[in-house]
Parts: sequence; structure tokens; C-alpha cells
Amino acid sequence: MTRPLRLGVNIDHVATLRNARGSAYPDPLRAALLAEAAGADGITAHLREDRRHIRDADMAALKAGLGIPLNFEMAPTEEMGRIALATAPHACCLVPEKRQEVTTEGGLDVVADQARLTDFVAMLSETGIRVSMFIGHDARQIEASAAIGAAVVELHTGHYCDLHYAGKFAERDAELARLAEGARLAARLGLEVHAGHGLTFETVAPIAALPEIRELNIGHFLISEAVFIGLEAAIGEMRRRMELARG
Repeated sequence: MTRPLRLGVNIDHVATLRNARGSAYPDPLRAALLAEAAGADGITAHLREDRRHIRDADMAALKAGLGIPLNFEMAPTEEMGRIALATAPHACCLVPEKRQEVTTEGGLDVVADQARLTDFVAMLSETGIRVSMFIGHDARQIEASAAIGAAVVELHTGHYCDLHYAGKFAERDAELARLAEGARLAARLGLEVHAGHGLTFETVAPIAALPEIRELNIGHFLISEAVFIGLEAAIGEMRRRMELARG
């Protein structure tokens, strides 16, 4: 029997729009509550070190106001660790972060920072927070994520999506095959498998069809599409495509 596939909605770019004018609106919590009402299974928010979109007060409001799980996306830094422990979200997804990047450009290098990340994951896990590692499909990174005690890996789908929109379909299909292989390995190691980054109506189906994947986290596209058709309709259409792909 095929396992259900969850949809996590990232509301970062509602905050981006708010911050562009320095105003109090649009409110990320309002967007999160609309997403919850539209059928989202969870809400993801990335509190970046430079606070370019989500702010500390947003995380507190989301934790207090949501009836569905909150996934706190963050760099594995001492500051973010303190905030995560104070917020006590359902989950934390650890991501690499560079000040100059527009968006997260790749997966976390777990292998290169294994000792420190082992302690960081333990600190969060001991309080009941599920810890996810945002990584590429490289087998070494998946194995290291299992070794440090993470519960989840989220596979970076950005390169797959970029190849699709560049019209490089043979390379896209090869990348999809590598993502599928990575998902199988992670599942064999006892990790729950998620995926996300750059997914759209056009690109979601092949990822959603991978049987090992339990959750997709999608943000920028849904918020962008909501400008034209509304957030409820965008989430509904994404769920429809995910469910069709799942069979």
C-alpha cells in the first residue's frame, strides 16, 4: 500500500513581501493559517541569520497560532540552536546558509562537520524535536546523516528543477534517478525521507512518485502562484498533482 505524501508549505516569501515595504502586512501567520485551512500538513519557516524574511517574532507567532506542525528551517549555529530550543517546534531542518546567496544553493555538508553536527542534533533531539538534514543525494551525506542521529533527510531538488526549466531533459532525468537512488538508501538506513526546493506544478509529479518520500516542502512557487489564483487554489492544485503522481 502506498504511503500518504504530506505537503509542507513554506511561508518565507510572504515575509519577504512584507519586509519590502517595512510594513506589518502581509502577515506570515495569516498565510500559514490559510495554508492550514487549505490542507497543508505542516508549515515551514526559515529564520535566516540576517532576518531577510522571517523574523524572531514570526517564529513565536507561528508556534503559538498553528494547529499543524511547525518546521523550523535554520543554520546549525549557536544562536539558532538557542532560538529553536525556546520555540520548541515539531521539527528543525538544518540547512547551509551563506549571507550572499539568494536562496539555499545546495545541501549541508554533513561529512565535513560530522562531530559538531552530532552534538547539535543531540541537543535538539533530546527535547523531542525531530531533526532533518537538508542534503544532496550523495551517499556519503546520507550515511553521515544517519550516523549523527538525524531522524529525517530532506533531499535538495533544486538542481533537478533547474535542469527541467533549462530544457536539459536527459540531464534532468539522470538527476531524478540519482535522487531516487538517494531516497532508497536513506529509507534503508531508517531515515524518513523528505524532498524540496524549486518544485512547481510542472516538476512535482516525478518527485512525488518516489515511494520512499514521505513529505514535500514547497514555498516560493506556491506563494508566487497565489498572486494569480490565491493560496487555497495553489495548494489544492499542488496536492491534486501530488496525489495523482502517488497513484
